[in-house]
Amino acid sequence: MEALQISCTITCKSSPSLSKSLLKARSLGSSLRRHRCGGFGFLSLRSSFSDCDRNGFRCFQDGISTIEEGDVILKTKEMKKSETGVHLVSQSEEEVADSSTNLVSETEETVEGEEKSKTKVTHNIVVVSSEAVPYSKTGGLGDVCGSLPIAFAARGHRVMVVSPRYVSGSPSDKIYAGAIDVQCRIKISCFEAQHEVAFFHEYRAGVDWVFVDHPSYHRPGNPYGDKYGAYGDNQVLAILLRVVNLSLMRCVMKFYIFSQQFRFTLLSHAACEAPLVLPLGGFTYGEKCMFLVNDWHASLVPVLLAAKYRPYGVYKHARSILAIHNLAHQGVDPAATFKNFGLPPQWHGALEWVFPTWARTHALDTGEAVNVMKGAIVTADRILTVSKGYAWEITTVEGGYGLNELLSSRESVLDGITNGIDVSEWNPASDEHLPFHYSMNDLSGKLQCKTALQKELGLPIRPDCPVIGFIGRLDYQKGIDLIEAAMPELMQLDVQFIMLGSGNSRMEDWMRATESAYKDKFRGWVGFNVPISHRITAGADILLMPSRFEPCGLNQLYAMRYGTVPVVHCTGGLRDTVENFDPFAQEGRAQGTGWTFSPLAKDSMLGVLRIAIETYREHKSSWEGLMKRGMEKDYTWDKAAAQYEQVFEWAFLDLPYVK
Repeated sequence: MEALQISCTITCKSSPSLSKSLLKARSLGSSLRRHRCGGFGFLSLRSSFSDCDRNGFRCFQDGISTIEEGDVILKTKEMKKSETGVHLVSQSEEEVADSSTNLVSETEETVEGEEKSKTKVTHNIVVVSSEAVPYSKTGGLGDVCGSLPIAFAARGHRVMVVSPRYVSGSPSDKIYAGAIDVQCRIKISCFEAQHEVAFFHEYRAGVDWVFVDHPSYHRPGNPYGDKYGAYGDNQVLAILLRVVNLSLMRCVMKFYIFSQQFRFTLLSHAACEAPLVLPLGGFTYGEKCMFLVNDWHASLVPVLLAAKYRPYGVYKHARSILAIHNLAHQGVDPAATFKNFGLPPQWHGALEWVFPTWARTHALDTGEAVNVMKGAIVTADRILTVSKGYAWEITTVEGGYGLNELLSSRESVLDGITNGIDVSEWNPASDEHLPFHYSMNDLSGKLQCKTALQKELGLPIRPDCPVIGFIGRLDYQKGIDLIEAAMPELMQLDVQFIMLGSGNSRMEDWMRATESAYKDKFRGWVGFNVPISHRITAGADILLMPSRFEPCGLNQLYAMRYGTVPVVHCTGGLRDTVENFDPFAQEGRAQGTGWTFSPLAKDSMLGVLRIAIETYREHKSSWEGLMKRGMEKDYTWDKAAAQYEQVFEWAFLDLPYVK
């Protein structure tokens, strides 16, 4: 579809200067857009409308939707009707000049008004993820990919989410009951064979939820493992590939077929085909799509666009954005598995990866590998993380996990957008999991939630005693070892501590032992329970998050929404979202929503907790201000979606990646 340059169509025979002025006004008003590239800015001329737009209809095939707002009608002569016909009323040269001057002024005002109300451009967005709530979830990735697409759809975009159809043969499979087999089968070339996949589709909340179906997704457990931990074929056979004799390689590969590399390679190939072959709602999404790929599981998509499709003229108008939720997981496999991806041999360099000497398994190990996340960082048009703080951290040696130099080289297209939260689910005024409701204007229900929580967990009912909560995985990243080390000193204070989580078996045993040792002050809930997590968030006074690194973090956002004051390690998204309390700011009116501490050490954490506890006890008005400032923060998905739209615009200003 050829873009029309509509900004240069105004002419006026009676006044050449008028035409020149109008052309300048229109060109500067609607065609000039600023593009950011690192620390520089440049202007690019782009047409705001296409030929389809001038007809006022929506063209899903090309991923753009606008409505014509009208033409500027120029009148330089006055017409008068009479009984004998239409006559022109002559004007003097001076009158014509005055009329032209007024006309320029009126036109400039019209152009300015058009700019303020210019039609919003919408896109065909394809979100690719290994999990999406409510269909699958192991962490924050599922929350993001279950909520952000709905926010996009509410803002007028056409949105497809592509995720595997996980079937375990359990009652949980009913979550896919609304997904219908669209009777579309395609063959995917990877792992040196042809693999047939099917597509299931459900239209819900304005979004096309597309599920890739294949026997490799039909197994008990979650997307990455079962009750015994990570699936055995995820890494065990990958290690074998690095140590077995080459003559046994093909035999080993037969058993490697359902590994995580296979499952997510299949997902990426299917996601690239879905917009071309699925006539959802009567229209395919077509080639002009915005692919939003999440973490390493979908990172093969930008590589496939550049290597498999664009050389043949397909997806030449599509763009891709890589969203990094956790750089610690990159999809690294032995170099011998490159041929599994279905990529041309010359693209090996895009995924090539070499382990440092200290990370190699034995003396003869060359450390050669392939890294799917690296391939996406190289080929994606834009790179996003889930907070601005994390976008900076991954360019450092400490936070880059070996990719910091590559990410630094692409810093001009790297940015961070803080995740939102589902304010319909996380709303203290209507939360179905709470025994009492409250709001920023009436906080009385929060104290009732606190006493109800103490009663439910068998703690002494003490409204005046500060309750500290922790909700999260029991692993090294979340700083559980700091909590363990600080607990004896913390239990000497007049507080109650409630923990909810699972993970490290030793930490689970520690929670049970601590509860036995401090029966009136500590409760540990091993496992995860959604209603209990809501009640702890509402009933606690302080939420503790001593994470070593936290790309975004959602629990601190939930806590502030519920008037619970967060105490967090100053890292990543925690640093971005929790403003440190300052009682003397704004001429004594105070500011801040919680406390941050650094460095990550027991004494540093305990020091800040003591300040928070003292503020709770001795400065009630300051504490109430902390609660209310947190509750009024806007962390909705609509706000996040608006920021994504700006990145979409930047992505389409640049040419797509072509090797």
